[in-house]
Amino acid sequence: MEAGKLRHKAELWGNQRVKNELGKWENKPQKIKDIWAEIIPQTGNMMRQQGVETLISKTTHKFIVRYFAGKDIKPDNWFIYRGKHFDILYILNPYFRNEKLEIFCEEVIG
Repeated sequence: MEAGKLRHKAELWGNQRVKNELGKWENKPQKIKDIWAEIIPQTGNMMRQQGVETLISKTTHKFIVRYFAGKDIKPDNWFIYRGKHFDILYILNPYFRNEKLEIFCEEVIG
């Protein structure tokens, strides 16, 4: 793994159980940690919503991170990078070498 390619600092977010003012447990979105990644755009397309003149851009990206930095990432987490939200679609451990993880994400703008 070439560490020089991991030049994008992304925030990993997830729902964490916290106590609210009433002492009840609730899920709240919170930043888990910063993680260095290589971010590679994969696919993209534009769609029109029915009945309105809005365009929706649906773009997928691949986040490549070190295995040990990302081994706790779950599919219900998400990344925030430069103010953009990336939902995790699936996570791959290529060649099962435990060197890096490839995390395929989707950004929906609309």
